[in-house]
Amino acid sequence: MGETVNKDMDSSVYLEEDAVKTAGASASDAAKHGDRAMQLVGEERVVLTEEDNKRIRRKTDKVILAILVWVYFLQILDKSVLGYAATFGLVEDTGLTGNQYSLIGSVAPIAQLAWQPFSSFLIVRVPHRILMPALVLGWGIASAALAACHNFPTLYATRFFLGLFEAGCLPLFSVITSQWYRRAEQPLRVAAWYGTNGIATIVASALSYGLGHIRSPLLESWQIIFLFVGLITIASAPFVYWKLDNDIPSARFLAEEDKPKAVERLRANQTGTGTREFKWKQVGEMFLEPKTYLWVALSLFINAGASVTNTFGPLILNGLGFDKYLTSLLNIPFGFVQWVIILLASWIVQRFRNKSAVLIAFVLPVIAGLAVLYTVPRTPGHNAALLVGYYLLAFLYGLVPVLVAWIVANTAGTTKKSVIMSVYNAAASTGNIVGPIVFNSKDAPSYLPGLRIVLGFFVGTAAAAALQVVNLIFLNKLQESRRVQNGKPAKIKDTSMTDTYQDMTSEEPRSSVEEQGAEQSRIGQNAFADMTDRENDEFVYVL
Repeated sequence: MGETVNKDMDSSVYLEEDAVKTAGASASDAAKHGDRAMQLVGEERVVLTEEDNKRIRRKTDKVILAILVWVYFLQILDKSVLGYAATFGLVEDTGLTGNQYSLIGSVAPIAQLAWQPFSSFLIVRVPHRILMPALVLGWGIASAALAACHNFPTLYATRFFLGLFEAGCLPLFSVITSQWYRRAEQPLRVAAWYGTNGIATIVASALSYGLGHIRSPLLESWQIIFLFVGLITIASAPFVYWKLDNDIPSARFLAEEDKPKAVERLRANQTGTGTREFKWKQVGEMFLEPKTYLWVALSLFINAGASVTNTFGPLILNGLGFDKYLTSLLNIPFGFVQWVIILLASWIVQRFRNKSAVLIAFVLPVIAGLAVLYTVPRTPGHNAALLVGYYLLAFLYGLVPVLVAWIVANTAGTTKKSVIMSVYNAAASTGNIVGPIVFNSKDAPSYLPGLRIVLGFFVGTAAAAALQVVNLIFLNKLQESRRVQNGKPAKIKDTSMTDTYQDMTSEEPRSSVEEQGAEQSRIGQNAFADMTDRENDEFVYVL
């Protein structure tokens, strides 16, 4: 009898030792393959107050967000000045004929589409402090080099490289935003840098108006425009390298005691803070998920539909009968409307914490604008109505930052996130290529067949968003079932979406303080293990 008891005791000891070894091996594996942030916090919870949260967020805004805003502004500025250069004689001076100007405009998205597979790999493997200034320098040189082009082949090749270096911009910026901010903070931060679309339109219009008046015996007006914006971008590359940090552990603008707190405040995201290991398993998971293809459909429809502004903008503005200087200035109000709508959409998302409803709601004014353009005749007496319809299309610019914030909030795993954003950008590039094709010159000036197709794009946008909502609700139900099977509470309060910082807790009441403390220490342990949203049963999908 005594021997049996001793054997049982020995057996239990061995089982406990095995459990400890297994847990230790698991923790060691997580530390090896997880985020660098795990080295700062380990398995311990860092005490973080709301004052700490606000202070760290302000510091991050002053450095990281400021860089994102400036660099994205430069990217849009460099890309958009082609249209203004055409206004100031590019086509005539370089001898472009037929559809050559259109081909030069479309080669950038072709280059972006081709580069996306490499972009997703570089975002994971190359430190962001190296990658971003390299991209900035590359497209700055390409932009400035456009001033030296004098025929179609050189313009086409230079614009190709411009698109190539800009290809990683939106995926990289999306990943950086997700690695520095809580999910509740991300929509307004995405809007801050994406909103420079509107600001760049305003600045490009004003710059073209001013630089277009310069008379030089050596340079044409369009060459001065390209040189000016390109050289500003080139000069910005060293500044970006100087100020940008790779991640929270290497952040120079944070005090050492603030770094663990900066990591802790992102725990509830369950999306990690970044690692340099590219994991092919996460790539496979992404391609097998239905939600990936709904993101692709949303990106394709929105960006293909956006081609309507490129078609009708010049048509309407030129029809007003102003000279090239005033035509440039008339884009300023449209740029301001873009900026306001982008900020408004993201503010509503952050206020009410529902991205899908805002996305669907902002499609409706676009459909109304299309209806105006479809029904109003193209005669001088109807220019005011056409302008109203054209300006209603600006609501489509509010869709992109909401969609980007929605994707990054519902994707965990460094590799998976970088690849899904590259796939998103590939779909956007495809939309930018496909969109202009639906408008055939033989249908001018009404373009009614093209308008019908674009209307279908935006109806498809609303439908895809609704399907994604149903899909995410289903995925949350699956997550709840998995948590119950793993001995965890079914409901987890998503504190990443609260206005103020809160510790992660369950939504189910616990009978004692000890149980609450034990549960709180257990929930969130996978947050920095570089697990995907499907691997981590504690991940909560947001609508």
